[in-house]
Amino acid sequence: MFQVPLPLDRDGTLFRLRFTTLAVGTVCCPLFGFLFCVIWSLFFHFNEATDTHCKVPNYLPSISAAIGGATPERYMWRLCIGVHSAPRFLVAVVYWNHYRSCHCPRPIYLRLCNATFALNLVENFALLLLTYVSSSENYAIHEYAFIIFIAAALSHMFLTCVLWRMTKKHTERKSYKWKQQLFGFNFLTFSVAVCVYFRHNWYCEPGVYTVFAFLEYLVVLSNMAFHMTAWWDFGNKELVVSSQPEDKRF
Repeated sequence: MFQVPLPLDRDGTLFRLRFTTLAVGTVCCPLFGFLFCVIWSLFFHFNEATDTHCKVPNYLPSISAAIGGATPERYMWRLCIGVHSAPRFLVAVVYWNHYRSCHCPRPIYLRLCNATFALNLVENFALLLLTYVSSSENYAIHEYAFIIFIAAALSHMFLTCVLWRMTKKHTERKSYKWKQQLFGFNFLTFSVAVCVYFRHNWYCEPGVYTVFAFLEYLVVLSNMAFHMTAWWDFGNKELVVSSQPEDKRF
């Protein structure tokens, strides 16, 4: 819950926000944008959003078509991703510092911490790029950005599970269990989605692209859920802006 800042004459606190509130807000922004774009496309831009080069019946828009094909979907998605991007970068830094503070005797551990942090940043930058360069504006750049995004996201999820195992944080069962299951589900649905996508391009069968679009939705939602596990990881933490103690001021 959001807490009202205490007066300066008490402890110098200007702003206080529970990390759980930050986590929920960060995930809800793209979730709302995703649901808005898909639903709006279905009701108001159905023919344009579900059209493919095969010209066969299709009943769901792909994510690229839903978020970048028409307005106001494109504007809403860009707004939601833009608003959520700054907290995402903040959370990435928080996780990086958290992992480095954990004890692990293996020499490779710090390298994996840095690699996980870098992949998290790449995932966020790629998401911004594929958001602001839609498939209808520049298909090549949008496609490359999506490939980088999904590769970075899967690698980040995998290394996160590895780090938790190395630091024996798997003893915190709930968060670790959900991380493992969501990574496995994300990887499986993405793999099946790729197969269905190529089947659609090769055979142009009715309804196949609809299956691909639905699998895309599951990939995106499971990615959001994976990042939502920060709720358990930092449930007792707060984001605080306060004055420095007198003895630490420069």
